[in-house]
Amino acid sequence: MSSIEISPLRVSERSRWSELWSAYQRFYDIELPDQVTDSTWQRIHSGRIHALGARDASDRLVGIAHFLYHEDTWSVAPACYLQDLYVDETLRGRGCGRKLIDAVDAAARAAGANGPYWLTHETNTVARRLYDRLAQNQGFLHYSYRR
Repeated sequence: MSSIEISPLRVSERSRWSELWSAYQRFYDIELPDQVTDSTWQRIHSGRIHALGARDASDRLVGIAHFLYHEDTWSVAPACYLQDLYVDETLRGRGCGRKLIDAVDAAARAAGANGPYWLTHETNTVARRLYDRLAQNQGFLHYSYRR
């Protein structure tokens, strides 16, 4: 998949990003309100959230990664949280996800941050095959407070 190029998301890619963002939500069986999607897009382009796009040889957006930096009580360097990673389902298993993660890691290094960390659902077996090759599962369980 050497024809895949990674660079920041472009304002002109809103429509295709929305398609991938919606597919990502369907994958996790959630539906975020339009207000959240609009806010996410705005925060990406204001620099509060960082986002990269993977594009094929025809410059079509085929994958997205959203990440952010935050303070870290276990380090003096900022932490890099890879919050969302999605690759068009027709291209999975061909290296696009790896390229996106490598690009997030490069951005983290350039920002003086620690290497990225991320969460995925235990049933996400395709992605976990990649993640198990790239990273160490720290064994933590994710809890969200019930309100």
